[in-house]
Amino acid sequence: MTFPLDRPLRWGVVATGRIAHRVTADLARLEGAELHAVSSRAEPAATAFKDKFGFAASYHDQAGTTGYQQLFDDPLVDVVYIATPHAQHLEVAQAALKSGKHVLCEKPLTVNAREARELVRLAENGGLFLMEAVWTRFLPATRRALGLVGGGGIGDVRWVQAELGFAATYDPADRLWDPAAGGGALLDLTIYPLTWAIGALGFPDTLTAAGRLNPDGVDIHNTITLAYPSGASAQLTSSLQANGPGMVTIGGSQGWLRTGSPLYNPRRLEICGPDGVPRIERFEEETEGFIHELREVGRCIRAGLQESPLMPWADSIRTMELLDEARRQMGVSYANDDAH
Repeated sequence: MTFPLDRPLRWGVVATGRIAHRVTADLARLEGAELHAVSSRAEPAATAFKDKFGFAASYHDQAGTTGYQQLFDDPLVDVVYIATPHAQHLEVAQAALKSGKHVLCEKPLTVNAREARELVRLAENGGLFLMEAVWTRFLPATRRALGLVGGGGIGDVRWVQAELGFAATYDPADRLWDPAAGGGALLDLTIYPLTWAIGALGFPDTLTAAGRLNPDGVDIHNTITLAYPSGASAQLTSSLQANGPGMVTIGGSQGWLRTGSPLYNPRRLEICGPDGVPRIERFEEETEGFIHELREVGRCIRAGLQESPLMPWADSIRTMELLDEARRQMGVSYANDDAH
């Protein structure tokens, strides 16, 4: 079913944390979008977010009902953006889909592949749009880089190296360090290097993972090697222990490509093709970059699509399967988790 072209797509936003603020700032600038409702656990947070961005309504937890369920019960909401911590994605997205809402869910879609498959099942059966918000896939620099690589611009891809890390301060109260909340480097950081490896080489035959866990069982550093039938490989590093330049290098038989930093939102590419002469391409824009994935959501819903060809359901599930295997090898587990 296609969406009416004569009215804006009315958005609801679930949660009011840092990522919700950043994404909503771009959503407010999106053509054909209307900020309708926001929900938060606490009334002050919901009201402040509503006032800051100009939402028409706000909801918060009350006796007997959650703020997000009140938002999903609002008949004026067409699509919701879910920005809760990882471990809450399944519960909240399930409720949204069961309430008939289209869903854009912050990455990672869930904490394991079983949960991802459940959300896809609900969306498919309900005739609803569902997409994981891996915003890097939609950026002009990423699409240019992977389009060039996929088109043979540097020959056959032989290897990918990607790393992302920062020295995080330990705080047991922060969800980044909470195993029950899906904390650790894998779900927060590794998905970005993995996105580039998958984009350049596809999904691997084998994955080998090693890492360091803190006393709480949270991975604070990991290194993943992907191997492919062609003999190509990818080496990916993610860390909560140490800073790094946050770049990707893709090596091919006739050249190479390197992103600027940070790899999750590069605005610069260095490309060296068969002529052996490096050149720089720059990608300047006024928004932070989330607007590209938001625009894709609107395009797909208006076209009656249930999934985006740029971020298909199968990729979300297969990526979670890779992360499940990495955690199995490293000995990382989450609450109510079936990765082991």
